[in-house]
Amino acid sequence: MLTEERFAKILSMLESMGSVTVQQLMTELNASESTIRRDLNTLDASGQLTKVFGGAVSRNSVYSTRDDEVMNRKEKNKDEKIKIAKYAAGLIEKGDFVYIDAGTTTELMIDYINKNQAIFVTNAITHAKRLAERGNTVYLLGGEFKAITEAIVGEEAVSTLEKYNFTKGFFGANGISVQRGFSTPEVKEAMVKRKAMENCKECYVLADDSKFNKISSVTFASFESASVITTKLSQNSYRKYKNVMDI
Repeated sequence: MLTEERFAKILSMLESMGSVTVQQLMTELNASESTIRRDLNTLDASGQLTKVFGGAVSRNSVYSTRDDEVMNRKEKNKDEKIKIAKYAAGLIEKGDFVYIDAGTTTELMIDYINKNQAIFVTNAITHAKRLAERGNTVYLLGGEFKAITEAIVGEEAVSTLEKYNFTKGFFGANGISVQRGFSTPEVKEAMVKRKAMENCKECYVLADDSKFNKISSVTFASFESASVITTKLSQNSYRKYKNVMDI
């Protein structure tokens, strides 16, 4: 395969997937590791992609390394978040044992959850309070309180999760990428998300369009490990994936 053909194929894969690994490119292009790395260096230098450890990401991919304050996030894309939250709440059935992750979209779910339909566990103090006020049975994880996201995080929270087996779990994410999965900026919060997802029979990530093709500091689950509930999805490359639900 000629150099220009490899370049075109690499860029085509990035347009479709958002990110690629060296190993994937070696297999797809039937090329050596040194050839692929040389190609990535050239394309990075010409501004056509961004080379990262182990591969490359599209120039359209956005990296985020910090959380916004909860109050700053509540009004962003609120109409879309409400639609996603209402749909997600409708997935909860009588007798479910449900984990609800901290987050602005997961909080909006609470308005649409039927009283006494399920038992809930959460790492968000605000979520726990609102669920209890609506007559639901709710358990709050113990651990370190993270003020910026109003979430309980850290090793104690992870330890508490060890004993639970959830029928369904609903999660927030700062970034969604086919190759880098679901990610969040902070390690302690990622630990809690990861353990909760591992202990769920069915996992759902609630995300408006702004979260797609973004990569945050810490991956807490692979892209295939959860169904994504979204709406008004503009990232057409994600529409082909069966686990993406554009409602």
